[in-house]
Amino acid sequence: MELFYKILKTAMEGGASDVHLKIGTPVVYRINRELIAVECPFPTLEWMNNVVAQITPVHLKEKLQENREVDFSYYVPGIGRYRTNLFQQRGEWCLAMRYVKTKVPSFEELGLMESIKKIAESPRGIVLLAGSTGCGKSTTLAAMIEHINSHFKKHLITLEDPIEYVFEDNQSIIEQREVGLDTLSFNHALKHVLRQDPDIIMIGEMRDNVSFTAAMSAADTGHLVLSTLHTTNASQSVSRILDFFPADEREQIRRQLAGTLRAVVCQRMVGTINNSMTPALEILINTATVKKLIEDNRLDKLPAAIETALDDGMITFNQSLFNLVKDGKVTEKEALAKATNPQALEMNFKGIFLDEGRRILQ
Repeated sequence: MELFYKILKTAMEGGASDVHLKIGTPVVYRINRELIAVECPFPTLEWMNNVVAQITPVHLKEKLQENREVDFSYYVPGIGRYRTNLFQQRGEWCLAMRYVKTKVPSFEELGLMESIKKIAESPRGIVLLAGSTGCGKSTTLAAMIEHINSHFKKHLITLEDPIEYVFEDNQSIIEQREVGLDTLSFNHALKHVLRQDPDIIMIGEMRDNVSFTAAMSAADTGHLVLSTLHTTNASQSVSRILDFFPADEREQIRRQLAGTLRAVVCQRMVGTINNSMTPALEILINTATVKKLIEDNRLDKLPAAIETALDDGMITFNQSLFNLVKDGKVTEKEALAKATNPQALEMNFKGIFLDEGRRILQ
């Protein structure tokens, strides 16, 4: 295990976000989103089997034999915590491990907009952090929870698979429940969570109609629900939620969603001029206009509603990327590569701004 610990420690010290271990191939780190092979003995079958036996939690060993893959959180004193996925390829074990920083980064350290604080302070409703895998959803969510923990007396319960950031009670009381260890499943935990007197419920990921129905029930009764969703932009998130449900239920769910949704924050990681990463954000706030569009099933108008509502705290990816370039943090080339509408953004860089969103809404 000494080599294994050295691999993790070197990754942490080198700023790697991920570690990939596969039998008979080089150890690979992901640094600033680039995969880099490191000089290290190749993992052997015997070595990997020993690592798997040592790091797999006792309560997951039976599940591993049945499913051939599991997720868990692995902590090494003096090194840190890794969100770990253990799986097989061609009958051999592989490890994909993501480093989770011990200290929850602040809004300022993450480069998040001030409006995210206001969203975190919402008294009730559903707040979704959206984006692709690896875009920093969990970190932003952790920053929001830590902000609440530092400034408000709330009872917060998290349901995670696995636990990533570990919080210490400050102003708030926080209980973190890991699926498989502290509860049988997300669905089982969601059935009982309202009996545990929470003010805020954090669901690690919206996975199906059961989890979202529970989230809407909690929001209906005055709770704030925080969760993540895999979508590429904020407006698409509403359609993604409706896709969880059978067609004959979507009308009713859409109207419920219009009443319970608070905000959707979607992220894309962008490479900066100084070779680090910063998030570009798209923010959808459930204003009266947005609520009406959702109720009337005019979801195609949501991007226009975001574009024309800067005063309400909303912003599109194009607007966010334009601001990053204007502030000297990101190159025009990088911004265009990550833009939803590169042609429109290129026009913005030339000083041409078309009020297309307002025309569409009218």
